[in-house]
Amino acid sequence: MNAIARHRLPDVHLSIRPKLALRKRQRDITPTESVRSLFVSDVHLGSKHTQAAAFLELIERYEPEHLYIVGDFIDGWKLKRRWRWKPVYDRILHRLLALKRRGTQLYYTPGNHDEFLRNYIADYGIVDMQDEFVHEAADGRRYLVMHGDKFDKVEQSMPWLSLVGAYAYDFLLSANYWLNWARGKQHNRYAFCGMIKRRVKALVRHISNFEAQLIDAAVAQNCFGIICGHIHTPRVMQLDNLAYLNTGDWVENCTALVEYHTGAFELNRADGRILGELPALSPGEQEPDDSLTAGILIA
Repeated sequence: MNAIARHRLPDVHLSIRPKLALRKRQRDITPTESVRSLFVSDVHLGSKHTQAAAFLELIERYEPEHLYIVGDFIDGWKLKRRWRWKPVYDRILHRLLALKRRGTQLYYTPGNHDEFLRNYIADYGIVDMQDEFVHEAADGRRYLVMHGDKFDKVEQSMPWLSLVGAYAYDFLLSANYWLNWARGKQHNRYAFCGMIKRRVKALVRHISNFEAQLIDAAVAQNCFGIICGHIHTPRVMQLDNLAYLNTGDWVENCTALVEYHTGAFELNRADGRILGELPALSPGEQEPDDSLTAGILIA
């Protein structure tokens, strides 16, 4: 019997909108917007396919009280093979430091591509670097925040296969980009590659029982849900009666998870499209002692 069965929480009442409606929904993009928390992962600075300029636009758009970098911010695998550091990367670091000077709390949990940073776990004042965090939202609900790679059985038991797969994926990204460039496709030149990777990652998730293990970890920390990255699949969904929120990535999807001052969450693309929502608890509502009535939209 797993941890979920042992610690069953009351049912979450879902409020699901049709996916077509989700695709049409779009938040107005303003020059700067104050939010409570911003969660980003899998930026992969150092990879030639990172969409760093779009990421810079995102962090210039928001003024968060808390900013969580949920792993694979730096692609150590690619930088080790070939050093590639562009001026836009420096502008990203300068923006993060500027946010820190204005009071933003910075948190960093390393992933598999920046695993070397796990040798330097500490609170450095500028950034707090830990393997995982427990984030308390404005409405009092707790979320376990981690990259998630330690629950990927392929990554843990066959790292050589993961490394080979990463280079094969990089080749596929390049081929997909130039093919779509030749066809004049401008919107998302990585769309086909993203589809292939989603199918591969779905198989990995099945083999690894990835989401279920993450939910078990959240239950063990007495949390309402999990916030993670790693698999490059942005998603907000109910899983075994808890909230599963995956921030996505900045290679194919350009997505981030935003918490507003009410405790509500949105999963947003860089272009303003809203992929999923988790509303805040209603005033006076308790969690987990009373029934949970937070709705979850599935991306």
